[in-house]
Amino acid sequence: MIEMTAIPPISLQNYRIAAIIPCHNEELTIAKVVSQFQTFLPEAAIYVYNNRSSDDTVTEALKAGAIVRQEIQPGKGNVVRRMFADIEADIYILIDGDDTYEIAAVRRLIERMLREQLDMVVGARREAVKSSQAYRRGHRAGNLFLTGFVKFLFGARLIDMLSGYRVFSRRFVKSFPALSNGFE
Repeated sequence: MIEMTAIPPISLQNYRIAAIIPCHNEELTIAKVVSQFQTFLPEAAIYVYNNRSSDDTVTEALKAGAIVRQEIQPGKGNVVRRMFADIEADIYILIDGDDTYEIAAVRRLIERMLREQLDMVVGARREAVKSSQAYRRGHRAGNLFLTGFVKFLFGARLIDMLSGYRVFSRRFVKSFPALSNGFE
C-alpha cells in the first residue's frame, strides 16, 4: 500500500506579490474583487489601473483599499503594458475587475506556478457565471472554438483560453513583448 501525504503549502512571505487589475467602468464589482484579494492573499499589493472609466470605479477601488493608477491610452493592451512596466514584483496576478473569477483559488494557482516552475498559469471563469455576464453575445462560442483549436494544435491543457485571470512569473512579465493596444 502506498501512503499518500499532503503536499505542504508553499510559504509566500519571501515573494513580492502584485494583484494587477485593469478596469474600465467596474464600479459595481471592483470593491468586491479588491476585498477578496485582501482576504485570500493579504500579502499582495493590490493595484487597480483605471482605463478611462466614466463611472465611480476609482472611488470604489480607493475606498476598498487598492492602489489606484491611471492609464489614459484606451485599450486593455495599453493598460497591461503599463502595469508590466510600472510594477516590480516576483509574482503577478492579472485579473479582470468584473468579479467573474474565483479569487479563492489564487494560492493554488501561485503554488502550481512555483512548484512546476512555470511562467504562466491560467485560471478559468467560475462555472456559475460562464453562461451569463462573463461573456458578451458570441464570445462563449468563440472561446470554445479558439480553446479547442489550441488544444488540438498544441496539446494545451486549457478550458478558458480567453481568461483574464492569470498568474505570471517576473521573468515572463519583464520579457513579454506587449505589442497590442486592445484586448487582442
